[in-house]
Amino acid sequence: MTNEAVTYLVGACCGVFALAAFIAFIVVPAWTSYSKVWERLAATFLTLYVLAALLLAGTAAGAAIAYYWDRIAA
Repeated sequence: MTNEAVTYLVGACCGVFALAAFIAFIVVPAWTSYSKVWERLAATFLTLYVLAALLLAGTAAGAAIAYYWDRIAA
């Protein structure tokens, strides 16, 4: 395997594990909190806002690390 293939494999595994964690720790509790189907669907839809916030926070943290890397590494 090339270094590029290893990088893609690690990225794909991280994505799968992150999605599994999101489903297990956020979507499933939101789904099981309600008894009516429409309430469950609404709660599941609202978890997309949580996903968007987590993606935004992760992107901001990654951008900050990339921007300040020369100060962090020194």
